[in-house]
Amino acid sequence: MTRDAPVPGSRVVLRYRLPDGSTPPFTDVIGILAASGTAVTVQPESGDPVTVPAERIVALKALAPRPVRNSEIRGLESAAADAWPGLEQEWIGGWLLRAGAGVTRRGNSASPLRPDASAVDLPAVAAWYRDRDLQPSLSLPDRLLRAPAGWSLSAEALVLTLPIPSSTGPDTDTDTDTERIAAPDDRWLAHHPRYRHRPDLLTAVHDGVVTFLRRGDTAVARAAVTASPTGRRWVGITAVATRPDERRRGHGSAVCAEAMRWGADHGATHAYVQVEVDNDEARSLYERLGFTEHHRYRYASPEGVTAPG
Repeated sequence: MTRDAPVPGSRVVLRYRLPDGSTPPFTDVIGILAASGTAVTVQPESGDPVTVPAERIVALKALAPRPVRNSEIRGLESAAADAWPGLEQEWIGGWLLRAGAGVTRRGNSASPLRPDASAVDLPAVAAWYRDRDLQPSLSLPDRLLRAPAGWSLSAEALVLTLPIPSSTGPDTDTDTDTERIAAPDDRWLAHHPRYRHRPDLLTAVHDGVVTFLRRGDTAVARAAVTASPTGRRWVGITAVATRPDERRRGHGSAVCAEAMRWGADHGATHAYVQVEVDNDEARSLYERLGFTEHHRYRYASPEGVTAPG
């Protein structure tokens, strides 16, 4: 590959030579570049990945990212809400409200997951949280709803996605150094001590399945498979952590790959991660794996109120 060649995770068009005698002699595939080298693998938006030996490639060009529709943002956010539902959920208008003992903004915020979500319902939303001794918080994906008057925005977070590469699909071997466990144990929780007394926040999932990955005492992650309203099955990878003295040695990549492999075993075709914009180390990890930006979101709190951490 040349210096300016597309990198894994890019949206590309691949033109390649068909077997001798084919009419036409060439064909194209558009999708996400999953791997390159002696062969190139492209994952189309639907269907199986296409792998082509380098000698049959006529052209490989990067394309601009495909525009993401509002319905796709809403669908992925719905799957992500089911994957991290907190301990209590309720609908008010078009808002899905989640409460989880005040631990994490994600599990203690309201999301506008239906098209009819509007600021009209916010007094009732705020009262619902205050009834539970929680500060009201909104999770606002870009383009779905603007921050309402009287609410302050926090820093942006990214949602990055990746069609699960064939190299981590259900027919590939598991990583024998990464263990899957049904619930977080003390060794796993050592990486995330704030959940030590509330592991139920980690094991909670709505209409899906969850597992925990542990690579010795070095790295951990949580993975949950849920479906969007359109039926696409996603594996959400969260709580990725590597012991500081073991970073940059591939352990984080390994637990993420195993999470995608487990997700594929449970019918997931795509993976997503959520990361704060200024978390350069995490963003670098996910981008090396081929994840690309799907959309962004911000949390909003009533002015003068600090949202959950």
